[in-house]
Amino acid sequence: MHLQESGEMYLETILILSRRNQFVRSIDISEHMGFSKPSVSRAVGILKTGGYISVDGGGHITLTESGREIAEKIYERHTVLSEMLKKIGVSAETAAADACKIEHVISSETFDAIKRHIKVKR
Repeated sequence: MHLQESGEMYLETILILSRRNQFVRSIDISEHMGFSKPSVSRAVGILKTGGYISVDGGGHITLTESGREIAEKIYERHTVLSEMLKKIGVSAETAAADACKIEHVISSETFDAIKRHIKVKR
């Protein structure tokens, strides 16, 4: 099952929230992303069916191994791209917004080249 951009965004959000709090619930995702509860509920169902998350009886959401792998990849892309854009003079707000768009479509080859370039420049 290929995950769409919105699914990747949900996984990244769950990762970020899980680093802040012991438990992540649908309401936390809804508040963080600014999405309606029904939209989040639908996405959670899709991610659960796809094997990317698990939900316990208390409604606590946990990333599975495959879900965590995708979330970490997207989060790394977001972080690296945001920093790169800020270094070339883009405002922090615009850099974060643009990185959020780019992170889902950039090829692994291009992203790896950006990481190598940044490492050389440090």
